[in-house]
Amino acid sequence: MKQHSEQQKKALKAAAQSLYKAFLTLEKPEEVRQFLLDLCTPSEVEAIVDRWWTASLLREGHSYREINEINGVSVTTIGRVARYMNMGEGGYRLALRREEAAKR
Repeated sequence: MKQHSEQQKKALKAAAQSLYKAFLTLEKPEEVRQFLLDLCTPSEVEAIVDRWWTASLLREGHSYREINEINGVSVTTIGRVARYMNMGEGGYRLALRREEAAKR
C-alpha cells in the first residue's frame, strides 16, 4: 500500500466514505455492474466476482478442492476468502445472508 501523509489519510478516509455511499445510490444490479466496470479494470472485476462466487460455494459447504474444480480459483484465494468469512469484518456473511433472504 502507498504511504500517505496525515492530510492524505484524512482525505482518503473521506473519499472511501464517499465511495461506500456511492454504492448505496445504485438501485439495480445493472447499475452496480456499470459502476464496477467504470471503477475497476476487467481483471479487478473478475477477481471480485471470483471471490464472491467462492464465498457462495464455501457457504454451500464445498471443499477447497471442489471449489477449485468448479471455478478455477487458487487454493490460496479460497483460503483467503474463508479466513475473511470467519475472521473479517462480517461483510461476506451479511451480504450472503441478505442474498439468501431475498431469494425467499
